[in-house]
Amino acid sequence: MIPNLQESRVPSAEHVPAENRLLAALPSKDRQHFLSGCEQVELLLGNILCEPGETIRYVYFPTDSSISLVTPGDGHGSLEVALVGSEGMYGIPLMLGVDVSPLHAVVQGSGPAWRMDAERFRRELKHSVALQQELNRYIYVLMSQLAQTAACTHFHVVEERLARWLLMTRDRAHSAEFHITHELLAQVLGVRRVGVTKAAGSLQKKKLISYSRGDVKIRDIAGLEAASCRCYRADKETYDRILHI
Repeated sequence: MIPNLQESRVPSAEHVPAENRLLAALPSKDRQHFLSGCEQVELLLGNILCEPGETIRYVYFPTDSSISLVTPGDGHGSLEVALVGSEGMYGIPLMLGVDVSPLHAVVQGSGPAWRMDAERFRRELKHSVALQQELNRYIYVLMSQLAQTAACTHFHVVEERLARWLLMTRDRAHSAEFHITHELLAQVLGVRRVGVTKAAGSLQKKKLISYSRGDVKIRDIAGLEAASCRCYRADKETYDRILHI
């Protein structure tokens, strides 16, 4: 089990977070009203934001952080089914009238996010038609990602899936360098650590990445995309087509 660490508030004088793309797409008046009800928090790697069956107390709009949505296995493992970064939000069940989480929500990439309590979020949805419309489209995108991940897990080899995940993480970290351990990679990909070691070693031999003690550096973005399965590009195309951001 990943340790449950508490997120800490970000002093505004020390850090000005990047924009969340969903919120940035709102009309200025709606965006300002929504952000007035948010607080800036710093999410730490390994934070468990919610467990399956628990009440969702907050929604999160990451800026330079990312949240992994993980479904537990049969007691012997887990599998990441979606990754949320500055392109999205965590807390979609609240939009559907459900306040219970079906998945583990774990911070996969440290960094800032906007946070709002669940009750205030429900009020904001009633206040802003633009917010409703934007998030309804995001629900479609998230459902598409869930379906794409299911197909990817079944049909594609670990090396292709690892390349896809590294690219997805790069997009959300806004950097070609980030930290991720073998253990966490095994959890999000739903494979044994030896499978991660073999796949990462292959990508290193092809000089697409460097990977040492959990520090990853993507050395050849185009090459890594070529090594990835089609799922990475399909996710991006769906996002661009539906949200037009």
